Amino acid sequence: MEIIPFSPAVSFAPPSPRGGDATVAGESGEPRPGRTGPVPVAEEAGRSPAPGPERLTRAEERTLQSLRQRDREVRTHEQAHMAAGGGLVTSGATYSYQQGPDGRRYAVGGEVSIDTSRPADPEDAIRKARQIARAALAPAEPSGQDYRVAARARLMEAEARRELQALGREGAGTGEGGRAQGQDDGRGREAGGPQAPAQTVRERLERLFAQVDRSAAAARFRALA
Repeated sequence: MEIIPFSPAVSFAPPSPRGGDATVAGESGEPRPGRTGPVPVAEEAGRSPAPGPERLTRAEERTLQSLRQRDREVRTHEQAHMAAGGGLVTSGATYSYQQGPDGRRYAVGGEVSIDTSRPADPEDAIRKARQIARAALAPAEPSGQDYRVAARARLMEAEARRELQALGREGAGTGEGGRAQGQDDGRGREAGGPQAPAQTVRERLERLFAQVDRSAAAARFRALA
């Protein structure tokens, strides 16, 4: 997996059938199982297996059906990350494979690396954080790692908003939602309303991370069920 040298990158991965999570680039030096990279044409999943002298048993047929379904899920999951990530994607999807009873290789895991570095300008940071969160939660069934990436993106956005408030630029360049919030904050200041203390913001973020942990645990439970 390629990681750009001047900023961190995060790898998105689909939920593991055993309930495992993805790996964050730069946070784990352990090698990943299986081969990664493009699938050779001769090994693409879904193609009819080459005729052989022996027929597959019923158990092998069930295994093959499960592998084909997993292959479709993994590829759909990673394509959703790439489509939503846009220019933040630093490398194409890479896959790990398992050989089926028909001799073909099927994708059972995958990754998409995305740039999650924080821009210096708060407005740019807000826009980028929103795109990171969209990319993380784009698949129909985000993994635990996907939820954690989205939570970190929301934390980046919250920190950038506090910086904008300190600079008096709340809402500038952050879209209609940001402008509306900036107008509300302006009215509060004109009316002498109090600003939200840092402790309140911290408590909201702590609740957010707690929700993410519960979502990840539920996803792992469904995968194990």
